[in-house]
This record gives sequence, structure tokens and C-alpha cells, in this order.
Amino acid sequence: MHIREYNEKDFPSVLQIYAKSKLDELRFEQRAFKLLPLENDEKRLSAIKESKIYVFDNGEILGYGAIFESEIRALFVCPSARGKGIGKQIFEFLLSQINGKASLFVAKTNEPAKELYKAYGFKVSAEFLTEYNGEPVYANEMIRNNVSRN
Repeated sequence: MHIREYNEKDFPSVLQIYAKSKLDELRFEQRAFKLLPLENDEKRLSAIKESKIYVFDNGEILGYGAIFESEIRALFVCPSARGKGIGKQIFEFLLSQINGKASLFVAKTNEPAKELYKAYGFKVSAEFLTEYNGEPVYANEMIRNNVSRN
């Protein structure tokens, strides 16, 4: 497995993957969104920095994920590396680091991601209005009970 703990040298790669991937999760919305780079998004950057971050590294960083306590806060894969199981490997690794209930948040309209999470036992537990770059977005909280470390 090519997943390892994040270090500060990985920061430019994390920013680049985020910039190439963030708007994908909002692609099913009725309106287009403008990217707010992670380094300029105080709320999301702060949430990532207080999390444990793991990167998928095979000589270059192709994806990353972040967890804080039992919450999966990020899962991004470089678009050019998608379809190779990297996101699934990162997701499974993050789940292996959580003992007990796990949670995550996803755009309500992002059905492909929600279907993946449902395949791992997650269920939508709440819907709420949030924002991205000043624009309103409906999101879902998803929870999986009884996750135990392998």
C-alpha cells in the first residue's frame, strides 16, 4: 500500500489535488461554482490542518484523505489518477483508523459519492444548508455505526 502520513513537503501536492478536484463534488448542482483555493478557504484549511492527513504516494502524491476523531473530513484523488482504486484504498484506510461510529459530509446532489459511502454501510442521517465560496449548498451528514479497526 502506498498510503502514508502527510508531512509538510506534501502541502503543495494537497493544494493542487484539491484545486483540480473540489468542484467535482459540486458538479451535480443547478449552478456553477467558482473554485476557492484551499489556501484561501480559512474554514476548510483549518479543518484539514487539525486533522490527521494521509497521502497516497507512489513517487508522486495522487490523492489524500483526512480524519478528525471519527469524522472523515477529506477524500480527494487527482483526476488523472481516478478509476484505479486509489480513492477506495484511501477511504478503506481512513475507515481502518476509526474505532466506533464514523461520519462524513457530502453534497446532497453528489449521488455517486453517496452510493460509494452507502456500499460501506453509511446512511444519510441529516440534511442541512451550508455554503461553498459564498454560495448556498445542501449537504448530507452520513453516519456508519459500529466501525471497528481491522
